[in-house]
Amino acid sequence: MTDVLRRGRASLAFSFLVQGVAFALLVTRIPAVQDRYGVSDALLPAFLAAVPILAGIGSVTTEKLVRRIPPSRLLRWSQPVVLLALLGVGAGERMLELGVSLAAFGFAVGVLDASMNMLGVSLQRSYGRSIMLSFHAAYSLGGIVGASLAWAGAHWDLALWVSYLPVVAVLLPAVLVASRWYVDDGRGAVAVADEQAGEGQRLVFKLLLPLCLVMTVAYIGDSTVSNWSAKYLQDVLGSSEQTATVPYNVYMVTTLLGRAIGDFGVRRLGAVAVVRGGALVAAGGFAVVAAAPGAWIGMLGFTLLGLGLCVLVPQTFAAAGRLFPGASDAAVARLNVFNYVGFLIGSPLVGVLGDAWSYRGAMLVPMVLVLVTLVYARSFAPQPDRYGGGHERPRTADVGRGSNGL
Repeated sequence: MTDVLRRGRASLAFSFLVQGVAFALLVTRIPAVQDRYGVSDALLPAFLAAVPILAGIGSVTTEKLVRRIPPSRLLRWSQPVVLLALLGVGAGERMLELGVSLAAFGFAVGVLDASMNMLGVSLQRSYGRSIMLSFHAAYSLGGIVGASLAWAGAHWDLALWVSYLPVVAVLLPAVLVASRWYVDDGRGAVAVADEQAGEGQRLVFKLLLPLCLVMTVAYIGDSTVSNWSAKYLQDVLGSSEQTATVPYNVYMVTTLLGRAIGDFGVRRLGAVAVVRGGALVAAGGFAVVAAAPGAWIGMLGFTLLGLGLCVLVPQTFAAAGRLFPGASDAAVARLNVFNYVGFLIGSPLVGVLGDAWSYRGAMLVPMVLVLVTLVYARSFAPQPDRYGGGHERPRTADVGRGSNGL
């Protein structure tokens, strides 16, 4: 394995970590943002929905841009925009400034998420083994760091800009330096041969649909935990306000642990088995949450959710890259849109069902949806090629070049 690939992997993992920090700093301080700008409860959902909608637009735009601009360049400039937009959210004073900052944040996040995962898929192909989960583990670690920094800011009653400025001041130059080692053009030798033959370059959306569905239900599950775990423990299971903050932290920690060891599981057992196992564990987690007699059993359920859901999204991106080896960038960008579709559906779905029926019953709906993954698990199998292989396709000696011309 060349130094180019090692540096590319380390720099991309750092990018995932920074994105986890930035996103956690925003979403965990929503009440403070609402207070700073005087956003009413009626208007807040519109602001929150605008971010994933614009992120979806950014992902679609990325699909078009990568035909002319390398993903590494898009990532290099979108990540600073995300960080500066985060600072804008904390430093603004008028509603218009909040709207502009959130719009920039949302659109740039769409470009960032798509380009990061494009580079991750191509690096995994170059390595010839599963490494995609390690990148998402870095994102989970960043989320834990960001949530901890947000807690410190809230605990010390710091103004938003005071909480955000040191983080941006440290991370912004760091990501610009790290971006020198991003690696483009990590396609395997077979994909290059397909391109030269004019084959495998057209993205057939119908073939991608099963993975789009899995991506959607994975994020419905994730948004259910992030938006409803605290309320569920406090209002349904009768926990204290302090205890109600624990499930999301536990979920993030178990997500990190699951992703940290997930690549090893994929190498030993295969992607299909890992995805099936993750779906079953996640469904079991929702069942435990729905039936829990008290807060501690409920937290056990959220722990299982972290261990189960954590493998689905990284493996869905990896499967899209295998399904369209000559058009993986377009496949990843299209698939990434359904990240935001799931996020938009998940929170209102549980809220509506909880109000109309019961919150215990509402937890059974994402459980059933996650089980749909079992139907499409075969979509995660390595794609057989005309050379008789059924595994990841390693590169030849020319493993590509870094984005800085290495």
